[in-house]
Amino acid sequence: MSDYDFSRLRALFVNCTLKRSPEQSNTQGLVDISASIMRKQGVEVEVIRAVDRDIATGVYPDMTQHGWQSDEWPSIQAKVMAANILVIAGPIWLGDNSSITKKVIERLYASSGEVNDRGQWNYYGRVGGALITGNEDGIKHCAMDILYSLQHIGYTIPPQADAGWIGEAGPGPSYLDEGSGGPDNEFTNRNTTFMTWNLMHLAHLLDQSGGIPAFGNQRTEWDAGARFDFENPEYR
Repeated sequence: MSDYDFSRLRALFVNCTLKRSPEQSNTQGLVDISASIMRKQGVEVEVIRAVDRDIATGVYPDMTQHGWQSDEWPSIQAKVMAANILVIAGPIWLGDNSSITKKVIERLYASSGEVNDRGQWNYYGRVGGALITGNEDGIKHCAMDILYSLQHIGYTIPPQADAGWIGEAGPGPSYLDEGSGGPDNEFTNRNTTFMTWNLMHLAHLLDQSGGIPAFGNQRTEWDAGARFDFENPEYR
């Protein structure tokens, strides 16, 4: 154990692989590294494989209110809101995030207009990260898409908030395949470790300070007429 106390923190990893359990997920290999570090530091960790869950397509909090017969997302959203740390993990397909990754981000976005008890957007005070696997180029593009989406809806993104592994360009072994070299890759292991610690450090800081200060960013106060020093410049 380190000198830091992260025992108050909760982390949720959402694995957006296209492979249903119990099929091996290469993405899960990277998730396991990060989750293991967090657990060693006392963080309460949960991992969800999204493709195993009945998640409806759409941009509303509960799609059963919009024509779908079933939707497990509301129960997953409760886990999201209980977590200080959210890590979206997934594979690269055609140089982009998987369809499951995109569905998860859309469902997160569905609740982005809600506010907390201080009038801020509901995801304020939480931190986000990204893990990417594949055997084609696109780690930075996929991570950029995920991290932009998370910060846009209110998550705070620490430095070095992403990590990933890709093999040689073109068809070839995946991360956990025998002989891939993935689990022993120094660059990937370093970045995954740094990402994990940065997520814990920033989540701890936000938890200790009570989140993002609630001035200048409160939707409820803006709607009530507050302008937080805003004024239109006079153009001449």
